[in-house]
Amino acid sequence: MAGHSGPVNAVAFSPDGQLDAATVICRSTLEGHSGSVNALVFSPDGQLVASASYDETVRLWDTATGIYRSTLEGRSGYVSALAFSLDGQLVASTSYNDTVRLTLNGHSRSVNAVAFLQDGQLVASLSDNNTVRLWDAAIGTCRSTLKGHSRSVSALAFSPDGQLVASASFDNTVQL
Repeated sequence: MAGHSGPVNAVAFSPDGQLDAATVICRSTLEGHSGSVNALVFSPDGQLVASASYDETVRLWDTATGIYRSTLEGRSGYVSALAFSLDGQLVASTSYNDTVRLTLNGHSRSVNAVAFLQDGQLVASLSDNNTVRLWDAAIGTCRSTLKGHSRSVSALAFSPDGQLVASASFDNTVQL
């Protein structure tokens, strides 16, 4: 699949698999960011796609029409990762200015990823400071900081029952 004029930094599948690599047809070009796009994520119902950029914004797009819906601004660093809550009502974004947007501040280094627990009440974020933080999404406070990695944390996932969070690190370990 060709057509981009620069490096491709992100890719995502729609939840129903209808907007995917198998179609190999460009349905629309979503233009509007003034910087490179770093991350993409579909809403759980597949009706929206969120894009994150070096221009310090998140843009929301209608997947059926390709029409721009809104811009989430107020970042002071380029946006590096995105996640929708399971009900599709909230978008969490991370930035290289050490924050997770839902106005969750607390990491002392770059924030690399974010994920919602299935009920949408807990958000996990991970950072170059070797930690995972668990946040109360409703009030924006840090419930706990998970330590143990000796290098930057690069990925995380909640177990289906929400009882465990797995974190992967550049220290060649996965911790629960």
